[in-house]
Amino acid sequence: MTVLKAFRLEKGIVDKLSCLAKESNRTEKFFVQAALERYLEEYADAQIAKDRFNDPTVKIVSSEVMRGRLGV
Repeated sequence: MTVLKAFRLEKGIVDKLSCLAKESNRTEKFFVQAALERYLEEYADAQIAKDRFNDPTVKIVSSEVMRGRLGV
């Protein structure tokens, strides 16, 4: 299911998006969707890392110990 959303974007971003879509024979929707999917995934990963870092019950492992565990 798709849902219609409307956003206001800076003209420079719109121009770049339009140009990229024309040059690649893809839709603007393709690039907006791909960018949002990547951003949201990375944001979620960063939030998990931040939460773990700030959790006093989580044991922090040094890079030296981690390399040893991985055999690197």
